[in-house]
Amino acid sequence: MISYQTENVKMPSIHRRQTTAWLHRIAVSYGKKVGDIAYIFCDDTKILEVNREFLHHDYFTDIITFDDDEGEIISGDIFISLDTVRSNSEMFHTNYDQELHRVIAHGVLHLCGINDKGPGEREIMEAAENKALALLPSENV
Repeated sequence: MISYQTENVKMPSIHRRQTTAWLHRIAVSYGKKVGDIAYIFCDDTKILEVNREFLHHDYFTDIITFDDDEGEIISGDIFISLDTVRSNSEMFHTNYDQELHRVIAHGVLHLCGINDKGPGEREIMEAAENKALALLPSENV
């Protein structure tokens, strides 16, 4: 089950049913099944708090993914800072909704086993994000 929650922000205007179906399609494309995934949309203050408390990092980020996978079943908690998503959409001159969906996909891609911190991994993640966005029905962006 995929749930959508907020902390310190208003729920973004996403089509939850279509987004959930899209996330399932992404998981299946990597041979995975969806277990329990919680998306927590928050502000920069909350993501910094989570980053400091759990990862011992003292900086803002757009997403933090906590993986609780069991074999081919993906589960976890995914924190997304809507403040940073908005800043990134402005900095990269992209549509906010598209940037939000890119970050939503990014979280489930982490749960599917794709990383972005090592050599060459960022390019692999970007290609996976683009592939995932291509699966998104156009009325969602």
